[in-house]
Amino acid sequence: MASAAVQAPQVPSGPPGQPDIGYAPNYGKFLARGERRHKTENLAKTLPPGFPQELKSDLVWDGNELAKTYDWNYRLSEEDVEEIEAALKHFKELQKPLGYISQETFPLPKLHSTLREISKELHLGHGFKVVRGVPVTKHTREDNVIIYAGISAHIAPVRARQDSTFQGAPADVVLAHIKDLTANVDTSNIGAPAYTTEKQVFHTDTGDVVALFALSEAADGGQSYLSSSWRVYNELAATRPDLIRTLAEPWAFDTFGTATTPYTLTPLLHHQPATPTAPERLIIQYARRSFTGYWGLPRSADIPPITEAQAEALDALHFAAERVAASLDFHQGDIQYANNLSIFHARAAFTDSAEKQRHLIRLWLRDPEYAWETPAALRDRWDRLFKDVSPDKSVFPLEPRIRTSAGKNARK
Repeated sequence: MASAAVQAPQVPSGPPGQPDIGYAPNYGKFLARGERRHKTENLAKTLPPGFPQELKSDLVWDGNELAKTYDWNYRLSEEDVEEIEAALKHFKELQKPLGYISQETFPLPKLHSTLREISKELHLGHGFKVVRGVPVTKHTREDNVIIYAGISAHIAPVRARQDSTFQGAPADVVLAHIKDLTANVDTSNIGAPAYTTEKQVFHTDTGDVVALFALSEAADGGQSYLSSSWRVYNELAATRPDLIRTLAEPWAFDTFGTATTPYTLTPLLHHQPATPTAPERLIIQYARRSFTGYWGLPRSADIPPITEAQAEALDALHFAAERVAASLDFHQGDIQYANNLSIFHARAAFTDSAEKQRHLIRLWLRDPEYAWETPAALRDRWDRLFKDVSPDKSVFPLEPRIRTSAGKNARK
């Protein structure tokens, strides 16, 4: 039997002066807002000083054409799977906590070089790759987590904390579950679409590399989409330089009660000029719900509203990303790796059934060998993710749960 659609709880709309914009983008409102601003405002016609007119790189791609020139799939061979099974056996024989999963404790002597090439592709190539064919159904949940973390350790060995508490105690929670929980919890406690069947709009997570492992698929829908943020930048730089200026200005990110201040001022767009050791880079980091709220976490009433220009910029990012997105054929046993600094990701709405329920698990990762320099404005946030994550304190929850920052409890 298919799962019934759950209605979003009625929540306040945000601070006084907040524009008419919700988490779900509305194309009609987007066009009307742009037309109104063109008539009533003197919009900038030049980019911020030093910003490029056009980025040229393998990271600039149109997902409608990309499959003709780039195969983003790596299919595990029988030999690869045998090596993974041997590594699983080796790690379990060590009888160490899961926080000690590493290249050394999960050895893949032959597959290692291929996985290192995947990391190179994430950072210096097209920015994403899908590893296909992990034999999910023959393993327990814990063994699948070990395999996932073990393979990932060879691509990007540093894991980030995604939550700082587990079962009421301080912990480095390094694994998150992406699954519909609306039948299991009060929907007013849900503050992120990761725990619903709704469409997820284009956004970034936090950290350098986002890894998603499909434990199971939905009965219908739930397609995964990736889009080049560099391609989106080029389009906006050519057609709406004023919005590039808006994106590069400080925005009031709602902390939803998870920080010492109610909001932080940070640009969405970060420009890094070329250096003797690194090329020029543009990094866009944002989640739409930080500015519109979502279900049980509306935008806080006591922080600055976003501006009309910012509302238009949010929609412009989404609709531009949607036009040039690649649709990934993402199935059970697949692991999707994406450069979070150069790629937006999204998800279609889906329907679960009693037999088929979409369930992903997520890691946020960093590879010191190929890592991009973290923009100065993001370093505090990155430190909260990566600094002092301890193997002894690392927790890999085996059952789905709502992260502290993605539920109503964030404000308690």
